[in-house]
Amino acid sequence: MAWTWQFETKDGTPVSPEDDGGTFASRGDAESWVGEFYGDLADQGVDQVTLLEDGRAVFGPMSLHA
Repeated sequence: MAWTWQFETKDGTPVSPEDDGGTFASRGDAESWVGEFYGDLADQGVDQVTLLEDGRAVFGPMSLHA
């Protein structure tokens, strides 16, 4: 299984941050990464993220704002 993040603005427009984290071997690794870098992502215009498993949405969209 490959875990990746999809990045969007509030209205669902795709955003391409400088570092998208790449592909993760586990959901936990993907969640840990976004937990560490959510501030940087928000600074780059990312408002929400969706976790994908092999290209299929499994969680989200989740806001990066309080």
